[in-house]
This record gives sequence, structure tokens and C-alpha cells, in this order.
Amino acid sequence: MDGLPRVPEQRRPGSSAEPGPPLRFSVLGPVRAWRGEETLAMGSPQQRALLAALLLREGRTATAAELIDALWGEEPPSQALAAVRTYASRLRKVLDPGVLVSDAGGYAIRSLGEGALDVTVAQEWATEAEKARSAGDLCHARDVLARALALWDGEVLAGVPGPYAASQRVRLEEWRLQLLESRLDMDLEQGCHAEAVSELTALTAAHPLRERLRELLMLALYRSGRQAEALAVYADTRRLLADELGVDPRPGLKELQQRILQADPGLAEPSSPRSEPAATPVRPAQLPATVPDFTGRASFVAELGEVLASSEGRVMAVSALAGIGGVGKTTLAVHVAHQARSAFPDGQLYVDLQGAGQRAAEPETVLGAFLRALGTADSAIPDSLEERAALYRSVLDGRRVLVLLDNARDAAQVRPLLPGTEGCAALVTSRVRMVDLAGAHLVDLDVMSPDEALQLFTRIVGEERVASEREAALDVVAACGFLPLAIRIAASRLAARRTWTVSVLAAKLADERRRLDELQAGDLAVKATFELGYGQLEPAQARAFRLLGLADGPDISLAAAAAMLNLDIEDTEDVLESLVDTSLLESAAPGRYRFHDLVRLYARACAERDEWPPEERGAALSRLLDFYLATVGGVYLIERPGDRLVAHLEQAAYPGLVFSDRHTAQDWLYAEAVPLLACIRQSAQAGSLRRAVDVLWAAVDLAESGTNSKEYEAVAALLREVAQESGDTRTEARASVALAFVHQHSDSRFDLASREAERAAELAREAEDPLTGCWAANIGGVIALYQNRNEEGMAYFTHAIESFRALGDRPGEASALCNLSRIHLATGRTESAVELAQQGTAMYDDMDHAFKGANGRYALGLALTQSGRLAEATECLQQALRVFRDSRQRLWEGMTLFRLAELDLAARRPAQAAAHAETALSLLRGIGGDWRHGNVLTVLGRALAGIGQLGRAQVCWREALEIFDALGSAEADEVRSLLHPSAVA
Repeated sequence: MDGLPRVPEQRRPGSSAEPGPPLRFSVLGPVRAWRGEETLAMGSPQQRALLAALLLREGRTATAAELIDALWGEEPPSQALAAVRTYASRLRKVLDPGVLVSDAGGYAIRSLGEGALDVTVAQEWATEAEKARSAGDLCHARDVLARALALWDGEVLAGVPGPYAASQRVRLEEWRLQLLESRLDMDLEQGCHAEAVSELTALTAAHPLRERLRELLMLALYRSGRQAEALAVYADTRRLLADELGVDPRPGLKELQQRILQADPGLAEPSSPRSEPAATPVRPAQLPATVPDFTGRASFVAELGEVLASSEGRVMAVSALAGIGGVGKTTLAVHVAHQARSAFPDGQLYVDLQGAGQRAAEPETVLGAFLRALGTADSAIPDSLEERAALYRSVLDGRRVLVLLDNARDAAQVRPLLPGTEGCAALVTSRVRMVDLAGAHLVDLDVMSPDEALQLFTRIVGEERVASEREAALDVVAACGFLPLAIRIAASRLAARRTWTVSVLAAKLADERRRLDELQAGDLAVKATFELGYGQLEPAQARAFRLLGLADGPDISLAAAAAMLNLDIEDTEDVLESLVDTSLLESAAPGRYRFHDLVRLYARACAERDEWPPEERGAALSRLLDFYLATVGGVYLIERPGDRLVAHLEQAAYPGLVFSDRHTAQDWLYAEAVPLLACIRQSAQAGSLRRAVDVLWAAVDLAESGTNSKEYEAVAALLREVAQESGDTRTEARASVALAFVHQHSDSRFDLASREAERAAELAREAEDPLTGCWAANIGGVIALYQNRNEEGMAYFTHAIESFRALGDRPGEASALCNLSRIHLATGRTESAVELAQQGTAMYDDMDHAFKGANGRYALGLALTQSGRLAEATECLQQALRVFRDSRQRLWEGMTLFRLAELDLAARRPAQAAAHAETALSLLRGIGGDWRHGNVLTVLGRALAGIGQLGRAQVCWREALEIFDALGSAEADEVRSLLHPSAVA
């Protein structure tokens, strides 16, 4: 009943005391009642049946005859009427006065407060969901419907006897399924098809003849790229309906099958239509000419046009556009102003306020020009700013005028120039966000989308030249950072040089050190645009701008920026926010900042030109690496208490962040993943190898979770290569361990992983780095296990256990023990496998090692499953699953669900096995490698066969067989036997 809303306490009828806690009732599960938080005793099953019959009538009276029929049907006991009266009397004593009333020879439940009955709440939420869906608000509709469905708590009217309860049980279950189908339908409309497959697989197993569920499953599979399985669902359904009912599938299901066969584009994910702004006649005034090749910005044009259109009847409409130099603020504002001219028949005023330059326009000068343009004689224009502003507003009174104030310095410059009268409007462009301009509609203008950028480039260069070199054109606009000014300059240069190809221009822009110099044509230059903003910075701002531009990551956190600048957090935030206000820096999210790509190049050029002494550049990057090293070491230790790895890392000279709990630590690690890996790469190329590889090693969760495994692998490969060239054996060994780890976990490239582990072990001995040798042996054993080289695996793990033990690394020893358990399991020594896994898990628990303890429970769950102790195995795997899910370890979460599916098959629960396997398949998409994917498909096929969906099972097995044959895996024979059992002896 937790899902029922709390209602205000009500006064009991006839009571003068303070109102008591409200009554609440549940029928969407066991029949229960509460007074506030107190559970009330509802008596015998027949007494609860009477209460349910009255509650489901929603206040209407039930006669005694109706209640007798509801409780006993056609064969009531001789004392049925007396029994009904007794039940009613007992219920009155439990419930509040005036709730159960006698009426016209029968009974009714009255005086219930709002939200007192779960089925009523469900009806209200279902109605709200339908309204939201009709209004196009799918997110709200789905959320409300999910809340309604959550009110069901097991079997409806559980344990309640009688024919009325039986009929209501069927009705309410049918209604639940209809709501569930509606929610799943909305899931698919919102693109959640992959997530829906698992749920729909389980539902079709539980309700095999329900065609709407089959239809939704077909659509979900098709949108997940699993067309063969979608068609197999239809074949399974057709066969089942023919066998069970002697009928064909309904027309909707047949039509869906045909559309899937034809790859109907209408089956693709629904996409929100883009609203294009309504065209408005363009008439000349003071506005500059709009560019003939204006491109894109449809949403901004519509948004600003709507604000301007709303000016009639309002005191004044003001829109302030902010953005980096060259982003197209003026172009957009002029375009919008031209479109809105018909709404301002009394004129349009324009001025370039030159706010980005050294000599910004004075407001009194501008007001003088505006007054003249509005027909005021020179002799009537006063001298002071205040008098001119007052006269300006008076002249505009009763008129509808649009004022475009371009390139403003700040709000103070703009305020005197605002019309301030009803029916007028102002458009302001500036490099700073005018948060202090009261009542303004603020718009932050970003760069173009790739499609818009390519369209603008094509319009200037010409369709013929771009069509044959589309990829090169995409490279050009990407090198321009999708900045309109840069694209216009690049395109104009190409248009003026008929002998150049697009590829020639792309090659010129590929060199980052010369890119800004290439982006100039005539009096247009990207660098000059940035120079205007940089020249207005205070010294502290300019230093921060230069140094932050040195970092390679796509963005930077406030704490990391503080490390680079060697400032405290408060001072860093102040200077960064001031840079955001100038539009030279962007606020990517609260506490995170980023540069536009071309601005970053300009900042680096400024650092090389202006930063003194030059060693400060290297020092800033070194502090950033130290910050990551110290922080990642802390994250690793909070995740793995007692682990010795941190003691074997390089010491950081700059402090890192300290976290109080592992969830906060995980949040930081995953949020910082891409900038962190970029810093490691940059540091490796700058020669800071040892600290760089140690940051990588301590950030191993990024690889193990599967979230950033590809980026992690690329950085590890670079580190190994640079270390090899420089002769740094220790770094090379640790980079090889990292690569072996990635190959083992992410791509199933076992041969590569084995070679890297062997190489790491050799290098570790040479570098006298024992911990690296321990991990190399542990990984080598895991790979041997996967490749069925069990004797080698035994030797690896035995060596790893002894080595970890010698170093006092108990978590490493526990890991090797759990891995050794897998070898014992593979060689039929089930009892010792259980003992080894229990030993390793106990060691983890002693250290309060939640995450690695889940790895121990995973190994223990496998051993218990094989030993037939299924209940214990389920508990172990479920515990592991909760930790992996909580730790965002997607790879391990998926693998644990796969093992639970295997366990479900052993326990003869094929529907549950199918649901677990489907979820595993969804989680492991893109991670875990083909071998694991094939194993999950094999188990999914077994589960589907177990629930009668043989067609889908065959599709899964065929896909698994292709995978195993390509890998040369021994599992291919098992799958072949499933597909063709008669062909295998």
C-alpha cells in the first residue's frame, strides 16, 4: 500500500475529538486495511470477502441477497444471512464510525476520504495517463501509468473466497494487462524497445494467447535490430493459436508481419517533427540586409519570433541573445527581425553598439541617432542621457517599433536604449549573458548542428563541388567546430579558388597549429574575432583562459580547473564564471566547463605567446595529472578496502578530492572518465609516463564496467608504445596488464589477452614490480579458464595466490582463490570449488569489500548451482547482482543475469530464465565480446524453447552458432546439437 497517496486526516462522524488517522484499503492484492500506519485485522476469509464486495461497489448499497450470492453463490449455507450480519457487525467494530452503514436492507461503505482505496486511485491515475497521452505528454503518461500498475501487489483479492471475488479477480487482472500493454506501447513510442524485449518475453510466456503482447514483442524486437526473431514470434504465435484454439492470428498481427517482411519505414522509431517557423514578409527599414544563405536555426527563429509576436498588449518584449564571437548572433537577430517586420509597422531601428571593441558606443550618442530617425529635430534633442532616454520613450509611445541592439557590451549600455512602451520590442545581441537585464528573454546561441553546418557550407560552395566530396566537406565543417563564421570563411576561400578541391581545404584545416591562420578571408578572420574578447579580459581571467585551454579533455570540472590554476575552489569558480559571462568559456553543466574547439586553439596560441615563464604551462598540466592520480587512488581504495595497489602507485604532489562514500566516488569517476583518459593520453605524450599509467591502472573500473573500455584500451596501447620507445619497463608492464584486462573483459580477444599477460609478467620481473606480476598471473589464469586450458590456469592461479599472499594483498589473494574455484568447477571438483569460493568471499567480507565481494558471490553462485544447491546459489547471485547494479558495473550485471538464467533453467523456470537472459543481452550489447554474447543467446534459446517459442529459439541458436564458428569455440558443437539434435550421435 505504499503506493497509495496519503490523504488529510478526517474527523470521525459524530466525534468532537481531533480527527484521527485516515482509513486506507487495498484490494489489488490481499484485502487489507490501515488506520494511518496501523494495520487493521480484517478477520476470516469470508469477512474479508464481504469487505471486498462492499469496497468494489464504490459506495453503492449491496443488498443482503447480493452479498450472500457474492460470498457463496448458488449453494449458500442455511445461516447465510446471520453470517453476513455477524461479519458486518465485526467489521463495524474495527472500522471508524459511519464507514460501514446499513441501508435499505443491505450494507454500504461510505465516508471514505480521497485516495482511500487503491483501485480508485488506480482508476484516477489511468484516466490522468490517458489525458496526458492524448495531449502528447508521453513521459508524464507513462510515469502515471507506472504508478497505477505499482498498486497491484500480487494476486488480486488473494485468499478471498466466493464467486464475486473470482469474477472481480479476472476483471481486475484483465484491466492490469490492458494498462500494462498501454504502458509498453508508450515505452516503444519513446524508443525504449531494447528494454521492453525482456519484459515482453516474460509476459508472452505467462500469457501465451494474448496477441497484443505478441504484437508489441514483435515490434520491440524489430526495432532492436532483431528482425528474424520478430518474424519467429509470429510463426510461434500462429502455430500456438492453431494448436490451442484452431484459429489464425488476428489481422493486426498479420499486417505487422508483412510490414516487417517489407522493412516498412513506418515501423521505425517515431520521431518528433521539427517545427519550422512561419515565413513573414520582409520589408526594408534600418535593419541590415539579411544574408541570402541563412541556414538552420529553426528552433531559435521560432522561439524569438514567438516572443516578438507577443509584444502586442505587453509593456515591452526583450530578447537577449548571447554567444561566442562568430556563432551567428547578428545574422540570426537580423533574420528574425526581418521576419517580424510586419508586426512592427511603425519602423525598425538598428545600431551596432561595438561592445566587443575598445570603444563601445555611448548610449546618449545612440539615442540621438534614434531620435533623429524617429523624426525628432536636432534642436529638440536634449543633451543629457536621462533626458534623451525620456524623450525617446515619449516619442515611441503609441507606436509599434522593433529595436535591434547589436553587439552590446553589457546591460548598463542597453538599458537606456530599451523602448519601455507597450507594443514595442527589442532584440539584443552580446557576448555576455545579460542576467541582470530585468524581464529579458535570454537565449544562449550555440554552434550549428552538423547537418546545418554542411548545408551552409554547400550553399556557399555549390552543390556540385560538395556532392562528390561529402566526407571531406564534413571534415571541413568539423574542423571549423560548426562555428558559422568559420564555416563561412572556409567556404568563401574555397568558392574563390576554383582549382582547389574540398579535400585540399580539409587537409589545410587538419593541422591544428595552422587552423586559425587558415580561417581568414578578406576582412573576416576567426582569430580576430576571438582577439577582441581576449583583449578585454582582466589578468586573472586571461591566465585562466590560457592555462585551461591546454587540457585536452572535452570539458573540465571545477576541481580539476582549480588544480590547473593552483587556486582554491571559490576563486576558481569566480574566474571561470566570469569567463562564461564573456562567452569565451561555456558552462557544460553545473561545475563543468568547456571551450569551443576553435577557442581552445586560440587559448593555446595565447598560452604559447603570453604565458610567462613558459614552464608554467607544463606545471599546470602536471598539477592536473597529480590531481587525477590522487583522486583516482582514493576512489580505488574506497571501492577496494585493503587493496595494496595504491601503495604501489607514484606519489602525487598535488592533492585530490576525498570522498565519504563509494557512491559519490563512483559518480565522480564516471563523470570524469573522458577528461581523465584524455589527461592520461596527453601526459603520456608529454613524458609523464609513470604517473599516467598509474592513473590508468587505478581507474580500472572504467574498463571493467564496459562503459569506457574502448577509450581505456586506446590509452593503454599508447602508454605501452611510448614506454617501449623510451625504455620504461615498469610502465610498459603496467600498460600491458591494463591491455590484457581490457581484452579479457571487453572484446573476448583471448589470444591477445594471453600474450599481453605473458609479456607483462616478463616485464614485471625485469622491472622488479611484484604487484604487476601478481595481476599478470591472475589475468593469465582467467584467460586459460576461458580457453579450457585448465592445467595452465591452475598453475597461474596458484602462483598468483602465493604472490599476493607474499605482498600482504588480501583482496588480490581472494580474487585468485575465487578464480581458482572456477578451474575446480570446470574440472568436476564441485565440492572444493564451493570451498574455495567461500574462502575468497569470506576474505572480502572481512575487509567490508562490497564490490569485489560481489565477484566472490558470483563465483560462489556458479559453484552452488553446479552442486545442485539452487536456493543458496540464487541468494548469492541476487546479492551480487544488487551490488553490481549499484556500482554501475554493466558487464558484471549482465553476466550475473546470464548466470541467473542458467540457474532458472536448472530449476525449471524457463519464463524467468528468458526474462533474465533478455535483460543480460540488452546490458551486454556493445560490451563483453562475441563469445559472451553467444553464450547468452544459447541460454536464451533454451529458455524460449521451454516456453514454447521454438521459432525464436532457433533464431537465437543460429546466431550463436555463427558466433562460435567464427571464433572457433568449442561451444559451437553444443549449439549445433540444439539446432539439429537428430544429426548428433
